[in-house]
Amino acid sequence: MALSPCFSPLVFLFLIVGCVARPFYPLPSKVAEGTRKPLQTSRPYNIAHRGSNGEIPEETAPAYQRAIEEGADFIETDILSSKDGVLISFHDVTLDVTTDILQHKEFANRKRTYEVQGNYTTGFFTVDFTIKELKSLRVKQRYPFRDQQYNGKFTIITFEEYILIALDAPRVVGIYPEIKNPVFINEHVKWPGGKRFEDKFVETLKKYGYKGSYLSKEWLAQPAFIQSFAPTSLIYVSNQTDLPKIFLIDEVTMATQDTNQSYWEITSDSYFQYIKQYVEGIGPWKDTVVPVKDNYVLTPTDLVARAHAHNLQVHPYTFRNENKFLYFNFHQDPYQEYAYWIHEIGVDGIFTDFTGSLNNYQEWTSQSSNDSDSSASKLLHKIALLVNSYERV
Repeated sequence: MALSPCFSPLVFLFLIVGCVARPFYPLPSKVAEGTRKPLQTSRPYNIAHRGSNGEIPEETAPAYQRAIEEGADFIETDILSSKDGVLISFHDVTLDVTTDILQHKEFANRKRTYEVQGNYTTGFFTVDFTIKELKSLRVKQRYPFRDQQYNGKFTIITFEEYILIALDAPRVVGIYPEIKNPVFINEHVKWPGGKRFEDKFVETLKKYGYKGSYLSKEWLAQPAFIQSFAPTSLIYVSNQTDLPKIFLIDEVTMATQDTNQSYWEITSDSYFQYIKQYVEGIGPWKDTVVPVKDNYVLTPTDLVARAHAHNLQVHPYTFRNENKFLYFNFHQDPYQEYAYWIHEIGVDGIFTDFTGSLNNYQEWTSQSSNDSDSSASKLLHKIALLVNSYERV
């Protein structure tokens, strides 16, 4: 049977259009073993702060899985310990705010008062519960103005479970664990052989193959940043792993928890010159980079410029979409805030509660996306002209 004279070009057109409409990399379900889409390193890192916790309760498996779906480069977590020495992903040293501990009458006698970073705190502490007991609790949303539908549905996860979420992702996703409150943890939890919290932390990373200096072949295969507010912990683990480390910096009124150094001391050029022997960058609270008054951002400090002069990356925290966290300069628009920090301040990574928003902004404004879209449009235009010419003949 004879083919229609317009069959060939039309089939060609459909094939080309189909190819152009598809992503320019293999879909995760079609990628061969060992060829997952690599970590992007051409733009500031999208760091999912406690997972996608603007949507789902923080540091739960679904919060991390959602962050990966939404395009996170790294999923961030805080590491603490149970009474029996199991490392967990959990932010607060107490369970009161983000779990249903108060509903568990069997634990009513566990309330304690301990000194934490120079202040006395009363509550139910993770270090007074075994991992089995912690697993019996359910996590809830920290902020009342966020979605409450997931309260009571998810458990606390361990450090190892958190790592497996990243390793099971359909593309390469980095981890960004914090050595959280190491002074407190080492005081209240003891491991066999005199091991410290930091030792167990690094042992866990090594168990799952995390190693390599920044941008090395090993690191790119399994990316990880180790973060902490405690400089002595970062220096200590530097003797155990060459994974890149980020020195977290608190607000200007807070001294370091382990060395009692002031903000001004740890952000001085002399200290940057010293600490850069051990760390890849700093993670400052964003209001110390750009001061705020009456809900307006003021003139930026020179913190980023000075850090960059010492070859230190800058990953500020924490970016949130809600109006109460968006300063008036940005007109209640998180995209304007991202644009300001990425293009005017020039940061190297961003801790965000809303991974999807940051990913959307970066995808829509990235040069590579624009180039790809432009090339596809030009190709389709040329094909349309050819088909129109063929049909007129």
